[in-house]
Amino acid sequence: MNKPQHVPVLLDEVLQYLNVRPGSVIADATVGLGGHSAEIAKRLGAEGRLICFDRDPQAMELARARMDEVKAELGDAMPQVIFEPRAFSEAGSVIGPASLDGLLADFGVSSLQLDEAQRGFSFRLDGPLDMRMDTRQGLDGGETAGQVVNQEDENELADLIYEFGEERRSRRIARAIVRARPISTTAELAQVISAAAPSMKGDKIHPATRTFQALRIRVNDELGEIRSLLQSAPSLLKPGGRLVLISFHSLEDRLVKDAFREAGHAGIFEVLTRKPVVASEQEQMRNPRSRSAKLRAAERLGTGNGEQGTKGKYKVK
Repeated sequence: MNKPQHVPVLLDEVLQYLNVRPGSVIADATVGLGGHSAEIAKRLGAEGRLICFDRDPQAMELARARMDEVKAELGDAMPQVIFEPRAFSEAGSVIGPASLDGLLADFGVSSLQLDEAQRGFSFRLDGPLDMRMDTRQGLDGGETAGQVVNQEDENELADLIYEFGEERRSRRIARAIVRARPISTTAELAQVISAAAPSMKGDKIHPATRTFQALRIRVNDELGEIRSLLQSAPSLLKPGGRLVLISFHSLEDRLVKDAFREAGHAGIFEVLTRKPVVASEQEQMRNPRSRSAKLRAAERLGTGNGEQGTKGKYKVK
């Protein structure tokens, strides 16, 4: 398998806010191609432990290969690395209470997914309307973007595009999609959208961007996944443990912001980022996909008396 180019977003900031120390137990809830995890592993030492989640089997395969490279570099200083090929919403089912010193999640769609036409995530490359992050279910398992586009009621499709894509012209787009059915490829869909709702003066994104985002969120239940992680994260972290989350659009960031505010008021977290941390101009020039990234971090509060920490053993059910 050819390795796609991958540049982890906000890497220095992630390492700073995670406060990775030798011997720590860290979970990367979205290991992707292993960019963040590789650098975390180098700081954990032989006594450390890194738990890597991803529901995309292709990404997991590449992450394993990346960790093999890190192991060859570190030798005996390599931490224990455990791979969990599952959605991060399931983290609470395999990680014991108060087990983690740090938990990272990068909610963005990966370069692997965007840059392969067959995955159907991008309108830049013509491919089937799939968009599933978890492809283990096979062609007959799991809802695809094609099914949503070709089977959803017009009003429900418009509501979906408006809610998940924050697209003001959702009704016009939904009407055009229904009239153009059946639509089988990303290029066909992008063309239909562009004809129905062409770029307006001042637009910086392609007319299909928001609709494709909405379909991807629906197919993968992305917001539901984030809610599940936000709910389970406080119980997984030790007192003093750090939660670092990177969002790429306002729907994700709003969920994180609201959850941090509520947990801060409840005395569960100390919020470390009053405003979201964004990429520097230099990083944005090197990696255009970092332009929309927003990092928020919080630290788990608690007694710190060691009692909670004794429960924190990783377990696989």
